[in-house]
Amino acid sequence: MLSWMLFGVVWWLIATAHGDIDYYHKIKDNQENDFAEDFTVCVNEVRSFSSALLYSIETQQTIGYGFRYITEECPEAIFVQCLQCIMGVFIQAFMVGIVFAKLSRPKKRAQTLLFSRHAVICHRDGVPCLMFRVGDMRKSHIIEAHIRAQIIRKKITKEKEEIPFYQQELKIGADGGEDRLMFIWPTTIVHKIDEFSPLYQLSARDMLKERFEIVVMLEGVIESTGMTTQARSSYLPCEILWGHRFQHVVSFKNETGEYEVDYTLFNNTYEVDTPLCSAKQLDEIRDLMADRDERVASSGAMLNYVPSVVSMDSISTESGVLHMNTTPM
Repeated sequence: MLSWMLFGVVWWLIATAHGDIDYYHKIKDNQENDFAEDFTVCVNEVRSFSSALLYSIETQQTIGYGFRYITEECPEAIFVQCLQCIMGVFIQAFMVGIVFAKLSRPKKRAQTLLFSRHAVICHRDGVPCLMFRVGDMRKSHIIEAHIRAQIIRKKITKEKEEIPFYQQELKIGADGGEDRLMFIWPTTIVHKIDEFSPLYQLSARDMLKERFEIVVMLEGVIESTGMTTQARSSYLPCEILWGHRFQHVVSFKNETGEYEVDYTLFNNTYEVDTPLCSAKQLDEIRDLMADRDERVASSGAMLNYVPSVVSMDSISTESGVLHMNTTPM
């Protein structure tokens, strides 16, 4: 609209300077119009600023000329008309580019992807697991969603070289263990802490003094635009809750027969019984227990017949090796 007004003023100034406005006023006052054939206007039927503005709109938007059209009388008018046509093309292309960029930019879409405030460590199917939760606030889905995680920490090599920001991939996945998600409801992402995990030797006590950061990246394709979006978050050791599990956020409503997601519970966790020892120590204890049971079964002796292997008292008195959060019955 500013360009319409600007060129409208230019056309009005051209008509005023050439005498077109006075000419049409004289025609209005003198109906005989004795001098009409002796004068040629720059732009036909530009009688006032309003008609100059209308001619500017018709020129720039290529609406098509009616009674108002340019003549050969004024070279400056021909130049202004060419300039306005070129400016109109540039302005329209610029505006289309802005609108397209705003609609297709995935930055705002990434802000609707949620990561839980904390990560948790607990057992799932008898295996220690690091878990965090991801969710999507929009009704439109993220397709081909996949997730990655890396732990960044200092490492000292065998040659005593210090790598301050050593990156190591964490194997993570959803329920099936794959990094690709069917991302239609909040999903808990799981990293199994096994012998291949960087967290294998960390206990709850070690977690308090370790310095590392787990960076997680969620990528996918926006369903409506086909653009790729990425959201990132990270977890420090102080943001990992040992012996906690996420509260369920999906519930079934009998009244409507639908499943409902309560995002107010998205970050909620609750305590569960979890050993405070590292996964490595837990595997060693299980191996000792299995070895003891095997020896007892083979010899037919009582449980305390093999004190040289391990005893339950010695296990429980290890400083935080196998401490459980017990709930009184």
